Amino acid sequence: MAEEFYRVGTIVNTHGIKGELRIIPITDFPEERFKKGAKLFLRQSGKKDKKFVVESSRKHKNFILIKFEGYDNINDVEQYVKSELFSDNEVKPELNDGEFFYSQIIGLTVVDPNLGEIGKIKEIMELGPNDVWVVKGPKYKEVLVPYINDVVKKVDLDAKRVDVEIPDGLID
Repeated sequence: MAEEFYRVGTIVNTHGIKGELRIIPITDFPEERFKKGAKLFLRQSGKKDKKFVVESSRKHKNFILIKFEGYDNINDVEQYVKSELFSDNEVKPELNDGEFFYSQIIGLTVVDPNLGEIGKIKEIMELGPNDVWVVKGPKYKEVLVPYINDVVKKVDLDAKRVDVEIPDGLID
C-alpha cells in the first residue's frame, strides 16, 4: 500500500437500503476523487485499512452518495458509518487565480487587524455557494470564516498566513 494517504471524506450515514453511503467530502475535487473506479481506503481504529472501489457516486444536497463494488445491501455497509475515507493519490488539476488546494489552506494562521491572531485553519466545509474555514486557536474556541472577498483579504502561502476582516457578530 502507498505510504502517504490523503483524507478525502467522512462516512456519516447510510442512504437507502441498497448499500449507498452518505459522505461529507473533505477534498478539493470530489467529482474526481469519488468517480467510478476510484480506489479508496477506510480506516477504523484498531482495524486494518480496508480497500474499496467506487461503483457509483452522486451529489445529494451537501453530501456525496457513494456505492462501493460488491456492497449491495445496507447490512453490508452499516458498520462503516463514522469512518474516515482516504486516497493514496493526490489529485492536482490546474488552479485559477484565487483558488487553492485544501492541503495548502489547512494549517495557515488567520489574522485580523483588530482582533489579532484568530487561530489556525483546521478544516474546510463546503456549504453552498462558498467554503467555510473552521479556525481554532487559544483565544477563540472555534470561528467559522466564510471564504468570501469581504472577509478573506489575502492568502499568503509563503508566510503561511491569511489576512481577514472579521465582521461584527461573527465572533461571540
